[in-house]
Amino acid sequence: MFNKQTITTGKEATTGLATIIAAGTEIHGNIESKGDLRVDGLLVGNLKTASRVIVGPAGQIRGDVEAQNAEVLGKITGSIRIADLLSLKGNCEINGNIYTGQLQVDATASFNGECHMGSSGAQVVTIGNETNHAAAGVQ
Repeated sequence: MFNKQTITTGKEATTGLATIIAAGTEIHGNIESKGDLRVDGLLVGNLKTASRVIVGPAGQIRGDVEAQNAEVLGKITGSIRIADLLSLKGNCEINGNIYTGQLQVDATASFNGECHMGSSGAQVVTIGNETNHAAAGVQ
């Protein structure tokens, strides 16, 4: 009745559940996770996950973001390091450098900073006991 479903892709193991920072919520501090994260509120700090990040239209992150994949509809002020695909959608606003394997940008999205693409600069990132690849520039 209460099964815990695990999805394994070879690169990571997640529970299939997402952590949500709801609209009206403000968090000050760094977040590290193995699962998906959705930000509809405000995060002042760095975000690092072995999975996917979604920043909703009202979501804001003031810090660096590091993930496997990301979809941004809100605002990020800081460096973004995405191993696979970064999608900038809607009226999103990025102020910081981007390091990603692939980039998809809507005509209405905007970013200010340098953009570095490709897997040639990929480095290994470890979160807990999980190992994943992140785009170039990981410190």
